[in-house]
Amino acid sequence: QVQLVESGGGLVQAGGSLRLSCAASGRTFSNYVMGWFRQAPGKEREFVAAISASGGSTYYADSVKGRFAISRDNAKNTVYLQMNSLTPEDTAVYYCAARPSSLARLTTTQARGAAGYYYWGQGTQVTVSS
Repeated sequence: QVQLVESGGGLVQAGGSLRLSCAASGRTFSNYVMGWFRQAPGKEREFVAAISASGGSTYYADSVKGRFAISRDNAKNTVYLQMNSLTPEDTAVYYCAARPSSLARLTTTQARGAAGYYYWGQGTQVTVSS
């Protein structure tokens, strides 16, 4: 089991920034690919960003590319999502998720697919006002 706890959400004005954190416990953090997903009211959960177990590869949704940055600190068992230039369309509950890494290189399709993530946090609300 991997337990994931997100923090850092809140209310911010359009154009502002937030940094989300996700603290993991329970298993060897560096054995897991970490992802961020979000779900806005009335919409399906969507992929935001992912990072490989080593941190050497990152993946982003087109809607956040160039504005968001995912990173991880394996010594602290934590993954981060730096969100800049926020817009009201970024308003959602943001979820941290973990999937076991493998020897094969993670494909973009795998990184983006919510079904491949075994463990999920409870979510943190991000609200961007116009």
